[in-house]
Amino acid sequence: MMGIPVLCVTILAFISHSRSLEIENPLYRIKRSQENVLSNPSDCVSRTRQQVFTNTQNFSVDIRMPGVVPAGSDTYLCTSFPVPTSRDAYIVDFIPHASMDTVHHMLLFGCQTPVSTSSYWDCGSVQGTCKDEASIMYAWARNAPPTKLPKDVGFKVGRNSGMSHFVLQIHYGDVSAFRDHHRDCSGVSLRMTSIPQPFIAGIYLLMSVDTVILPGKQVTNADIACDYSSYPIYPFAFRTHTHHLGKVVSGYRVRDGKWSLIGRQSPQLPQAFYPTNKGMNVKYGDTIAARCVFTGEGRTSKTYIGGTSSDEMCNFYIMYYMDSQYANPFMNCMDSGSKELFQHIPAEANVPIAVSPGHMTSSMHMGPSPDHQDNGLLRTHEVEQVLDQDYHLEQVSGWPQSSLQLGQVSGLALDSDSNLVIFHRGDHHWGADSFNSQARYQQRSLGPIQQSTILVVDPVKGNILKASGRDMFYLPHGITTDKKNNYWVTDVALHQVLKVSSESDSRDRVLLALGEAFTPGSDRKHFCQPTDVAVDTVTGNIFVSDGYCNARIVKFSAEGKYLSEWGSGSSDRRRHIPFRIPHSLVFLPDRQEVCVADRENGRIQCFMTETGEFVKEIKKEEFGGEVFAITFSPAGDGLIFAVNGESPYSSAPLRGFVIDYQTTEILDTFKPEKKEFKMPHDIVETGDGSVFVGDAGSQLVYKFTFEKLHRSVKKAGIEVQELEEMEAFVQTKVKQQQQHNTSKTSGIQEKQTVAEQPPAQEETEVEKKKSAVKPNRGQGALPAIITTLLLVPLLLVISIGLFICWRKNNRCEVKTEPSSVGGILGKIRGKAVGSLNLGNFFASHKGYSRQGFDQLSTEGSDQERNDEDSSDSENEEYSALPPPESSS
Repeated sequence: MMGIPVLCVTILAFISHSRSLEIENPLYRIKRSQENVLSNPSDCVSRTRQQVFTNTQNFSVDIRMPGVVPAGSDTYLCTSFPVPTSRDAYIVDFIPHASMDTVHHMLLFGCQTPVSTSSYWDCGSVQGTCKDEASIMYAWARNAPPTKLPKDVGFKVGRNSGMSHFVLQIHYGDVSAFRDHHRDCSGVSLRMTSIPQPFIAGIYLLMSVDTVILPGKQVTNADIACDYSSYPIYPFAFRTHTHHLGKVVSGYRVRDGKWSLIGRQSPQLPQAFYPTNKGMNVKYGDTIAARCVFTGEGRTSKTYIGGTSSDEMCNFYIMYYMDSQYANPFMNCMDSGSKELFQHIPAEANVPIAVSPGHMTSSMHMGPSPDHQDNGLLRTHEVEQVLDQDYHLEQVSGWPQSSLQLGQVSGLALDSDSNLVIFHRGDHHWGADSFNSQARYQQRSLGPIQQSTILVVDPVKGNILKASGRDMFYLPHGITTDKKNNYWVTDVALHQVLKVSSESDSRDRVLLALGEAFTPGSDRKHFCQPTDVAVDTVTGNIFVSDGYCNARIVKFSAEGKYLSEWGSGSSDRRRHIPFRIPHSLVFLPDRQEVCVADRENGRIQCFMTETGEFVKEIKKEEFGGEVFAITFSPAGDGLIFAVNGESPYSSAPLRGFVIDYQTTEILDTFKPEKKEFKMPHDIVETGDGSVFVGDAGSQLVYKFTFEKLHRSVKKAGIEVQELEEMEAFVQTKVKQQQQHNTSKTSGIQEKQTVAEQPPAQEETEVEKKKSAVKPNRGQGALPAIITTLLLVPLLLVISIGLFICWRKNNRCEVKTEPSSVGGILGKIRGKAVGSLNLGNFFASHKGYSRQGFDQLSTEGSDQERNDEDSSDSENEEYSALPPPESSS
């Protein structure tokens, strides 16, 4: 019976450890809150020595002021620190350690040679920060929270960057904060990696230098604008900075006379880096412009741009990334721009953003701007918040309200009225006998499809609004609409791309035909089973994915003139392996990119529309080696909707995916509720949050809409119920177990109560003493519940085992390992904890699907269990193209 004492020791150790965690956490929080304000100068100095914490490829650098006391108000002090590696390194996180009670603002520069080697120096004078050109990498003010860069993006420092030193500059505004004679150790921690990042971050600073704010004048505008003349940049965050008189700061990209908002914010809110309004690029020929709106009310003299807190500043920071081969870490603009240009600035730039006192110190890190509020309707501009608000795509079971009588559904599109356009094959089917070995169509004798192959359908009810496309097509495939509502279609039997009028009185008039009917080829005037078309909404240029027997994307002007192509053959160095059926295309208007579903390679690739230059690749194990179709929504940082297909090399289920374009993370997956996908062939997103999938196998179109889950959290397509619901379930089980145990022991307890009941007064005193040392229930409930949940079944199993052992041998010998506690803890860790699979847990409760849970175990982290496919095409084998008769 030695197992019982050992078990008791184990339980006591486990409980003691849980309680110690509860006690240590509050102390740790107190310690953190006091780290920047230390009354003991020697402690401050020892704590602020620049530190480096490493673990091979990832490391942290802690850069602090070495216990300084500014001599007066509006003092600028600097300290430098060498980059702690001789290799290239990349900053991926900035964590500030400062308070606006002490620090007015803080800047981090990168340069080759600081102006001083002292532990710190006055850098507000002529001396400055660096002997060479300094690049701003980070800016902080007004209690702004930490800044985390997007995945695969970093600020490059070290060997080949021209930045071997960091220089931290702090502006101390009001010296009265140092009346207690403390020394300041404010600063910033950098999380870094030596792993090369595909995209390099940089700062573009727009700054006014000559604005004068007249006293008493209600509104003064400070305008800045410059023409952009470098490689494309992709803004992802912005920051505004003024002093007390600033009301609103707005930044824009101006392209072809159109103003597109980069970001707009009140500088009186925490001066963090906020996300840009929409994902966009800035390219050669664009203009970047900004306006700061000031008021001179309450001032009795002119206010100039300057470095003191009584002066003003007008700064608009753009944090961007660009391809690593073109990286430029810092650019700036100080030109005032022309009056003619700013006559067309949007009216919103002149409207101050009201800031309540409660918001003055609030932390609003990387969240939506206050002026973008949810209006309750699920529209495109709100889809960017959908997945963050626990929404999930679910099938609309009652759509369509009546049967559409479709053939194989090959393509979907939207017209200018947001109606759904369906392209289907009627009574024609693509079978093994449809083409010969030269990809020539063998069933011309059947004639064209007599049914209406193009249906315009009400997206709400599903009723047919218009039908066209009779006696025109043989084997329809892809369909897209342009801004004039014309249809761009492909027919794999005709080997053609056709531009067809959608006007009711045009009688299906063909406006443009590319390719020679029924004649496959691979030159500029022929296609071979082309699959899809994407239309550039700005230039009108079209892109054709060609196709089943050609592995290329071909670019034409709006008039049908051949412009360029890429992807044909392994000699194209912009891509490491050729396409294997480029099956679906989508144009990304804000990024000027075109993305392709490379079907048999199981990947999505994106390219610059201007040059065909490769931008990125998305390849996931969840695709199962096949990606059939994609579409795009500009919401947030951009969302890609995709569907996969069956593969002989994978058993991955057929389903739809919602993918964050920026991070390439799978945010959600979806599929029909009752039926299964057979061959999901095309997908389109309507802008009101609805998604339609056309299935060639089942000859159906499915509609999905975002529905709010019951407080679920999604990560990489996995839905995990939030802790509250889990706690409720656990508490229910505990109560049931307690009730069960109570019924068994009620007789014993009743006898003990009579014999051992203390006097009422003594019981009251005991309860008072207990309450004096009782921990907060809100903080201790969860560990207690989890402990109980783990221990009750364990005790039950051990008790049953001891009973069976005793019945057999009238004795029970418990063998322990050399360390009894360690041995049993090891067994608990291996059996009880290691086998706790959340997939099994949730699959049996609340109707949750097991899909995606089987990999989720408490043995390892999500990162360890779900490492993404590297998608490095150099590591993939070249594969022969499939035979021409491959269908659909």
